[in-house]
Formats: sequence, structure tokens, C-alpha cells
Amino acid sequence: MAGALLRSALRLKPRLRPAGAERRRYSQRSEGLERAVAAFRSVSGDEGVSLGEAVREQHGRDESVHRCRPPDVVVFPRCVEEVSALAKICHEHQLPIIPFGTGTGLEGGVGALKGGVCFSLRNMDQVLALHQEDFDVTVEPGVTRKALNSYLRDTGLWFPVDPGADASLCGMASTSASGTNAVRYGTMRENVLNLEVVLADGTIIHTAGRGRRPRKTSAGYNLTNLFVGSEGTLGILTKATLRLYGIPESMVSAVCSFPSVQAAVDSTVQVLQAGVPIARIEFLDDVMIGACNSFNSLSYPVTPTLFLEFHGSSKSLEEQVSITEEITRDNGGSDFAWAEDEETRAKLWKARHDAWYASLALRPGCKAYSTDVCVPLSRLPQIIVETKEDLIRNNLTGPIAGHVGDGNFHCIMVLDPNDPDEVQRVHEFTERLARRALAMDGTCTGEHGVGLGKRALLREELGPMAMEVMQGLKATLDPKNLMNPGKVL
Repeated sequence: MAGALLRSALRLKPRLRPAGAERRRYSQRSEGLERAVAAFRSVSGDEGVSLGEAVREQHGRDESVHRCRPPDVVVFPRCVEEVSALAKICHEHQLPIIPFGTGTGLEGGVGALKGGVCFSLRNMDQVLALHQEDFDVTVEPGVTRKALNSYLRDTGLWFPVDPGADASLCGMASTSASGTNAVRYGTMRENVLNLEVVLADGTIIHTAGRGRRPRKTSAGYNLTNLFVGSEGTLGILTKATLRLYGIPESMVSAVCSFPSVQAAVDSTVQVLQAGVPIARIEFLDDVMIGACNSFNSLSYPVTPTLFLEFHGSSKSLEEQVSITEEITRDNGGSDFAWAEDEETRAKLWKARHDAWYASLALRPGCKAYSTDVCVPLSRLPQIIVETKEDLIRNNLTGPIAGHVGDGNFHCIMVLDPNDPDEVQRVHEFTERLARRALAMDGTCTGEHGVGLGKRALLREELGPMAMEVMQGLKATLDPKNLMNPGKVL
């Protein structure tokens, strides 16, 4: 009874209001937001503006473990002119701007730390121009990588950058995403030719010049790569021109088990040194292989394992596979199995693609967080061995998978978010892992971005002078600090 009365009293307790100057600022902000919303509706219509709680919460979270921070309002522009007009309104009322693609990011990049306006770009989903003979395409920000490859299906072309999730292509550019094919085809940095960007004050710029799409250029500063990886802190990406590639005549996949991490990485280095144009080399440690076996009812040996894929003509593939098989055998590799038909290849790669869900299945009801460090190839065995020792020493669950061809790997940390002690141990582990990578001349993030959680690590990685230059660029392009504030810097 007393508990019920207490709950009733709490429900009836009046909301505390800000006092004095703080109350005036609160009132001014509310009035400014109200005027801005009316202006937004004049640009995008009632259907293009949402104040609904569910919509705002949806647009304040991504796939990360960071807490949801919903924006004050969500807008749904339909073209770059609307994005520009809406940004001008935000600039006038000093409202933060948070670009939103598909919400598949992993570092809290869409959280509205200071409230403001989320620009959801899903309605801008057109493939604008395809130049088959030039191997390039221009897309709006709502186009996802799967949608683009579906569009390209009958052209003999494809876009190979594959971070796993069906992310929007401009979102991928924003975080400089990469994935399993990066060892051959590169990351988003190497595959974006031009960007259309709306700056914080509504100005529209083209980073390589309007309509330009050369395969290379020496003209001025590289503005395109300034915005690739900027995570929405410098502007809103509203158009991207991307490199395309011919679909290989043939593809062959293979899997091979090794007695140690060192043997698997040695094989990788030697395959690359032999000039084999391998498309994918993925590493799974024994814990991850065990999880994948259980999740997918597979029977791979529970040892460090490489998943490989080769692209090319039928004749060239025979040579690639032969050289790779010989190298892996010399390094103690065993159970080398390869597949050429699409169905068997898909089954072979299923273990790798399901690694996230297989990891979660190790501890049903728990959550997962993926770490993301990258080191020079020669340091990979050392950092993986030290990381596994750290995991065991601290009683943590963290299967390892990585794009071993470029030194990038992930510990998928499976934890109980309701256990403060475990959450703290995971936090301390991820800090140690990142600093271990920095000590080995690596980076704290190979492809997920800085977002919320790695700002201090970025400063350690780049040093104070480089950070000053970055902050100067930010201040020049966004002097009011409206573009995705609280991220990266």
C-alpha cells in the first residue's frame, strides 16, 4: 500500500522547471524550435516533418551500445534543394543537424547529444546516372549498397565495398566503411570520385567540381576525402559518384584451418607477397569457429581458420588456388576445401557472415559490441595473441574475426548490459585493445569510425597538432558547431 502511494505521489509530482537565466534559455530554445518546425513544414510539407516520439527515438540510435539520444524533430527531405533550405533554417535558429542514413553504424554517430534536427535521407533514393563504359555511377544518399547492386544486376558491373550491413552508400562514405573485399577493391576512400555536400549554412558544394568524374585528379586539395570519414561533422552528403568494377568471370572460395594464429597470418602475408590478386582473406579464431559451428550446424576444426575468395578468369583462378594451397600447406594449413558453384560458396561463407549472430548465441539474452582496430600485417599475430590472453585473464567473451588481408580485426564482445562490473571490464578491455594497436603503429578504428566512444583515442593517435588542424577545418566549415556536434572531435 505504501509503495502504491509512493508511486502515485511520484506521478503527481510537478515537473521541475529551469530557474532564472536557464529558464529563459529553455523558453527561447523552445520558441525557436517551434518557429523552425513551422518553417520546416513550409519546405517539406506536414508529411516531411515528424515530432513523434517513436520516430525520434528510431532516428536517435544505431547498432552500437551507446544510449539512444533522440533528436527534437526529424525531417525527410526529398531533394538537395530541400536539404539546403532546411539546413538554412537550422543555421538561422542555431539548431544542431544530424544526418541519418539507415542507422547501421556501430559508434553512436547518429545520437542527438544536444537535441536538434535529424535529417533522414531515406526519401532520396534514386540512382541518378550510370556510365557503364566509364565504370562509375552517381547515387542519392538513400541508395543502399544492395539496392545499387540489384540495379546493376544486368550490366555486368558491381560495387564491391561490403561492410556486411545493407548500409546507405553515402553513410558508408561518411564513415569510410570497407569490409571483406577491401584487400582487393579498397575502402570507400578509394572508391568515391565526387561528392555533393550541403554545408551547415545550406551552401551546396561539389568536392571535385559539379558533374566531374575522372578516375584521377591532381587538381587542388582533396576535398572529396576530407568529407569521406567525416561522420556528418562537416556537412550532409547528398550525392556520391562511385567507382564500379566488372563482375568477375569466375569466383572460387576456400577455407583452411591452421595450428596457430602465426601460421594463418604468415600464409596471408606470403599469398600477398606472391602477387595473388585475392579478393577476400578473412580470419576467424578458434572461439569464433566454435560459435559458428554451433550456430550453423557446421563441422569446421576448432582452430584458427582462413576464409578466402578468388576472382578472375577460370584459367587464372586455377593458378591462384594452386599457389595459395601450396603456401597454406607449407605453413601447416589443413582441411583446405574450395568451392566454385554459387550455392556451395554461399554455404561456405555463411559462417563468416553470421559471425555476429553466432557470437550472440554464445550467451543468449546478452548484447554485443564490436571492437575495430587495425595494425600493420607483421604485428597482427602478436596483437591477436595478446588480446586473447587479455580476454581469458579478465573472463570476457570476445570471439575474433578480421579482415586479415589488411590487418583489421574485430573482437565481438558479448556482455550483459545489466551487469555493471562486466560492462566496466569490457570498457577497460576495449581501451587496452585500442592502445595496444596504437603502440604497434596501428589505428583505433579501421572502418567503424570514431563516433562517440573513441574521441580521446583519436587525440592519442593523431597528436595535438593534427587535432588542431582538424578543429580548424571544422571551425571554418561549421563555425557554429551545428553539424553532428559531440562526434569525432
